Amino acid sequence: MVEASPEQLTLIEIDRDLGAQLANRFPQANLLTHDVLTVSLEEFTHRRIVGNLPYNISTPLLVRMFDAESIVDMHLMLQREVALRLAAVPGEKAWGRLSVIVQYRYHVEALFPVVAESFHPVPKVESMFIRLRPNVNEFEAADTELFKNIVKTAFSQRRKTLENSLREFRIAWDSLDLDSRMRADHISVRDYVNIANHVYQQ
Repeated sequence: MVEASPEQLTLIEIDRDLGAQLANRFPQANLLTHDVLTVSLEEFTHRRIVGNLPYNISTPLLVRMFDAESIVDMHLMLQREVALRLAAVPGEKAWGRLSVIVQYRYHVEALFPVVAESFHPVPKVESMFIRLRPNVNEFEAADTELFKNIVKTAFSQRRKTLENSLREFRIAWDSLDLDSRMRADHISVRDYVNIANHVYQQ
């Protein structure tokens, strides 16, 4: 259990009116009235992150969190569709680039749904509360930028086989314990790491 005093609480809210309400409610907290996409995640080393993420920035923010280190955990409310993508497994329709990138760093748990009627005004989408805890992986990408590039390339042509979608990387598939006739949405995070490390070592 992580405990924090008000002085250790950092609040981020881009809306100045809402920021003023937060300042009144939590006068001892550190309030940042900025776009969260412009805030350095290095400020949150050894912190617990809790947030209701705006739906239009949830994906780019989660991709940025890929490089955030030493975060205790994250509890986030997201659009249900995005949450299901994060918690998906290979073979499911929701399994995609975001699933792989986030699950490389974090173990994702979908905790509970939040119905639209919980908000005012009522949005047109359903929400879900999720928890992300840092993974202790038995496998690491030798070059994380290469890993992310391979994942992005594979899913940009997800209907093609891996052999065709990843042709530019000149992969010697015979050296990998992986069927090159499979598609991007049917292989695991570990498989993507193995592909990236194979390309790195070539």
